[in-house]
Amino acid sequence: MTRAAVTAEGLVLGYEGNVAVAKSSFEVPAGKVTAVIGPNGSGKSTLLNGIAGLLEPMSGSIDVPAREIGSERVAYVLQTTKVNDSLPISVAEVVGMGRFASKGWHRRLDAEDRAAIEEAMARTGIIGLRNRHLRNLSGGERQRVFVAQGIAQDHDLLLLDEPLTGIDLAAARAIDDVIHAEIEDGCTVIMTTHDLSEAMIADHVLLLAGGVVASGPPDEALTGENLAEAYGQALLHVGEGQMFLDDPAHMPVPGRHVHRLRSVHPEASPDDAHGGD
Repeated sequence: MTRAAVTAEGLVLGYEGNVAVAKSSFEVPAGKVTAVIGPNGSGKSTLLNGIAGLLEPMSGSIDVPAREIGSERVAYVLQTTKVNDSLPISVAEVVGMGRFASKGWHRRLDAEDRAAIEEAMARTGIIGLRNRHLRNLSGGERQRVFVAQGIAQDHDLLLLDEPLTGIDLAAARAIDDVIHAEIEDGCTVIMTTHDLSEAMIADHVLLLAGGVVASGPPDEALTGENLAEAYGQALLHVGEGQMFLDDPAHMPVPGRHVHRLRSVHPEASPDDAHGGD
């Protein structure tokens, strides 16, 4: 029986004594895509920090096999809004930083490292940007650069903090392709999202609201009852067998990637959840 990628028992996470994720127990299946969804301030990024080992539990336990091998087996891609993109370094140099996680900062990159860097840039469609600086890239291009940095690293677990938020369609497709390829290669992907339709087509879902409200396959975790508990009735609209979330933190931005239809059937199959994509 395959060991879970993450197992938490009575996990509590927070900062400086303030609880951000209340006592929660859950499992994340290995070799699958898990979507972490919830309203703003629900603890999504905090949970990723805990999984990555950047935040020690206030109480309870969290078991992440990829961290037992060594922290370099966990690749963590932050939102570009949380990264200083004005650094005077090229795209290729940024992607190359992913190799230092396993090699150490003082070792020279060899042919194997350079091949991994080239492959990561090719997979994310940024080969032509290799000599550009971050400050000269669009938001979608920057996001692809940091995803490339993550997959250039040797890893078994890939953590993505809202990788598809506010980016152009080309970038969204490139990152979506990477996510599918990661699963085919036997890796586990955990990604945070504000978008219900993205969560509906994941293999597994963690629904958060200051703690884990529900965990399981999308059709079990994303029920109307669970979503109402997480978002509140003011943000959940139900009518004629359909539901959608009115989340002000994730409104469409002109000229940016538009997510799949935000109105989905609670019992819809994953194929149905694609809407008009």
